[in-house]
Amino acid sequence: MRAQALIEQLRLQPHPEGGHYREFFRSPLGVSPDDGRPRRSALTSIDFLLQAGEFSAWHRVASDEAWHLLEGDPLKLWCVPPTLDRVEQVTLAPASATQAPRHVVPAGWWQAAGPLGAYAYVGATVGPGFEFVDFTFGRDDAAFMAALARVDKTLLRLAGGPSR
Repeated sequence: MRAQALIEQLRLQPHPEGGHYREFFRSPLGVSPDDGRPRRSALTSIDFLLQAGEFSAWHRVASDEAWHLLEGDPLKLWCVPPTLDRVEQVTLAPASATQAPRHVVPAGWWQAAGPLGAYAYVGATVGPGFEFVDFTFGRDDAAFMAALARVDKTLLRLAGGPSR
């Protein structure tokens, strides 16, 4: 019930990669990335919520993305570097000696996420700011899909689109 209340209270909408989101900040300041992309907002940030059984499908962003656990159960992040040679797993959870409530996925890394309980409410901050043109689904990249099948076939289930 809390997850549904947050979706309504925060006016979250279905996200193309799964779950619900709403952009709440887009910097009016601009930056020119040194990777050939045109000028971007310096920073963007969204509220993002995944409920049990939902996941954020495999995707990559051309900018660094900082994830912050805000409320709910821990969130599992799976990350694959551009070399496509391994899958790293990170769990965002309340701060302790062994866990942290935040993690930064470097620009160009593949990522997927899922809650480890009823729901995970997180913030995702991207710099230079997020633009959908800088976003790629894993399911649309043959080299990534082939590498994922070699490295960890069980994670192919996260390659689809939004789960419900």
